[in-house]
Amino acid sequence: MDNKLMSPPNPITPQPDHTGRASRAANGAATKPGARATAQTPAQPADEIGLPGSPLDLAQQQAGTQTLLRGLAILEAAAAGVRDLRSFGAALGTTRSTTHRLVSSLVQARYLRQVQGGYLLGPKLIELGTIALEQMPLTAVARPHLQALADYSLDTIHLGVRDGDDVLYIDKIPGQRGLEMRSRVGHRMPLASTGIGKALMLDLAPDVWRKLHDASRRALAGVSFKPDHRPDLDTFLERMTGYAAGGYTFDLEENEASIRCVAAPVRDASGAIVAALSVASTIPYMSLERMDELVPIVQREARAISEELGWRAPQPAARRIKR
Repeated sequence: MDNKLMSPPNPITPQPDHTGRASRAANGAATKPGARATAQTPAQPADEIGLPGSPLDLAQQQAGTQTLLRGLAILEAAAAGVRDLRSFGAALGTTRSTTHRLVSSLVQARYLRQVQGGYLLGPKLIELGTIALEQMPLTAVARPHLQALADYSLDTIHLGVRDGDDVLYIDKIPGQRGLEMRSRVGHRMPLASTGIGKALMLDLAPDVWRKLHDASRRALAGVSFKPDHRPDLDTFLERMTGYAAGGYTFDLEENEASIRCVAAPVRDASGAIVAALSVASTIPYMSLERMDELVPIVQREARAISEELGWRAPQPAARRIKR
């Protein structure tokens, strides 16, 4: 085998003369058809992100990031109640011209809308928010929190939504105590007879509580309760008033003999109750004392799900100091 084929050719480096003809000749040779390039920059793979090649590139990248963050800050300020250019500029620390340019761009892109009193959040955010909710189903958001509650309590965990006068179970994690309940995903029960159903009712008016109590009685008229722990209307309304004040509900064997549960509501970004979760077990594992202990635990997981859906706890009103 010819060794010359195994060895790369020695590069020839042209020596410049006083007129620079050698350099120009070398550069020109690389552009002629068939000429061998002595040094080429490797092409960047299409799936790699190029890094700034100069201080100018880096400065432009940083300027773009700053513009993006300022735009997001304007949207957050608008959500917090800021309405006019001067207030936007004060919140961002930008000049009037820069603030005007940013706000105008957001209006043009429909992230803001201009009204008589200034600027409000625009329809584009509603579109994106709707898509975000569609991409984040309730059961997927809730499941880690349901599992955390199941691991802590060892009891059966339910997630349900309202469907007319009923609660529809959309997720369930069986307990770890060897007990099985008749509930299942897709199962429906009257709202007023279950803890999770009553949690879905907390924001309703007493007149609606009364109607749902009657609907529950009719739906379960043929069901035998031994012993019968279903409350009469006055007791039911009294309990619901206390539950609404506390933000939780109990099921005291009102739906299934020897079964008790603690439930709490789940809210969306508007503050409306959109679901509820509960932890349930039999009386030996669910004494009244333990139910009271579980209330803040269940509420904590319900709040965590609510926050992922966009809900924020109401902030206490600022106290004015008299001078």
